[in-house]
Amino acid sequence: MRKAEEAVGGRRGRCRLRGMGLCTGLVMMLAGVVLWGGFNTALEATNSLTFCLSCHEMRDYIYPEYRRSRHFRNPSGVRATCPDCHVPRAWGPMVLRKIQASAELFHKLTGSIDTPEKFEARRLILARKVWQAMQATDSRECRNCHDAQAMALADQRQVARQRHEQARQAGQTCIDCHKGIAHSLPEAFLEQEHERFEREGRPCYECHEDMARAPRDDGWE
Repeated sequence: MRKAEEAVGGRRGRCRLRGMGLCTGLVMMLAGVVLWGGFNTALEATNSLTFCLSCHEMRDYIYPEYRRSRHFRNPSGVRATCPDCHVPRAWGPMVLRKIQASAELFHKLTGSIDTPEKFEARRLILARKVWQAMQATDSRECRNCHDAQAMALADQRQVARQRHEQARQAGQTCIDCHKGIAHSLPEAFLEQEHERFEREGRPCYECHEDMARAPRDDGWE
């Protein structure tokens, strides 16, 4: 009799352990779902123009420049915002970019660009970091919207057609030429580029399209 009772008690104990194991597993699964959902919600919240503008440095220095660009307003009505150009769409690269961006909090806390003067002093450094990152990924974020293979070169203006064909032959990527699309170019960079173009004998209209129809022998080139 005692052995039978012990056997029944053992089975009940094992059932309780199994039940506790199942409950623990379910709780952990639910917790994982909640944490995963919260993590992704936080990622999405940081991938918005509203979040970017929560810093006065972005709102006061960068946003006015962006509002004057074709990425903000254009005939087609297609708008590219901060994350479209600066945050990868694929999950892995996006998380890596968020980790890298956490370093920017240090500069926020130390106030390294909290005045227009400080920002302008570091504009070229900051711009070059972005350009180098885009070159390293073959302008990945640009290609989310722009496909070089889909370009109808024959429908482009002569200057654009020539430059795109040259870029294809030279194996260049979008950011090699299309700097300053949504933000003002650093003055120091413009001076360096002007000097380089003069050394190479490049015509002005490669950048200044309003000079494409300049009269001959007027000294514009």
